Amino acid sequence: MEEILRLFPADFKQMIAEKVGNRWGKLEEIRCRLYLPIELIYENTVEWIHEIPPNNQTGMYLVNQLSEFSLYRMENELRDGYITIEGGHRVGIAGKVNTRGGTVKAIQNITFFNIRIAKQRIGIAEPLMPHLFQRNYLNTLIIGPPQSGKTTLIRDMVRMVSTGWNIHNPRKVAVIDERSEIGAAINGIPQHDLGLRTDVMDACPKAEGMMMMIRSMSPEVLVVDEIGGQQDFDALLEAIYSGVTIFCSVHGQSLADLKEHPLSNNLFENGIFSRYIVLDKRTGSYQKKELYDAEGRRLKVFKD
Repeated sequence: MEEILRLFPADFKQMIAEKVGNRWGKLEEIRCRLYLPIELIYENTVEWIHEIPPNNQTGMYLVNQLSEFSLYRMENELRDGYITIEGGHRVGIAGKVNTRGGTVKAIQNITFFNIRIAKQRIGIAEPLMPHLFQRNYLNTLIIGPPQSGKTTLIRDMVRMVSTGWNIHNPRKVAVIDERSEIGAAINGIPQHDLGLRTDVMDACPKAEGMMMMIRSMSPEVLVVDEIGGQQDFDALLEAIYSGVTIFCSVHGQSLADLKEHPLSNNLFENGIFSRYIVLDKRTGSYQKKELYDAEGRRLKVFKD
């Protein structure tokens, strides 16, 4: 995890390395708040580093490492509130916001850092894939609360469709990665394995990106993560009517949540999706995944 440790000054690097030890595989987040203990969030526990609280100098060091000593070069990322680093790890930032005309222009005096550890779980989609194919891939919506693994699952679905599995040949896949989480691209190059036939539009708004990819890359499967606003739903409908299969995700606790939301309920009522995958929040190594058909009938429950 050198790409993460390099962000910290030497004394903090040593403390974190010693505290985590051989548990990097279970570490989910490192939260650094100036003048407060560093927080280590694992799959099923939280630990703290109290020895030396980070100060302004520590914060400046982190910012310089993240921006490679050029805040101007990272202007867009800083405005969006996160930066993707080598290895696909995402660093969320917070502090004093500079606005102009009601729009966020920059985050200044960055004093809060959330390093989210990227993990690619190869094979996590394998049990589900046979249920998402009937002569062709089925339009599929993944529903789950934050940190339930929606992006991790959809990433592995992309890899399998793009590379091929069992008797199924590789398909052309287009990923619109607005928040750089699916592929975690650095300078346009995905840091995660997205398969052999995947094209990525990185850091592009979903609604615009879907139409751009359909026109330019002729995908067979189109993938977007965490749809939300009216524009996203309108673009989804346009993409589906163009004949492209859609894999996407949305925040929610259950299928009932989907039905209660005016925008997503419209997709449900019109039978846009043939499959729904509902994720609960992972507890340690355990997670339940429920599979539903277009009418909302539960087909199968997966546990790992």
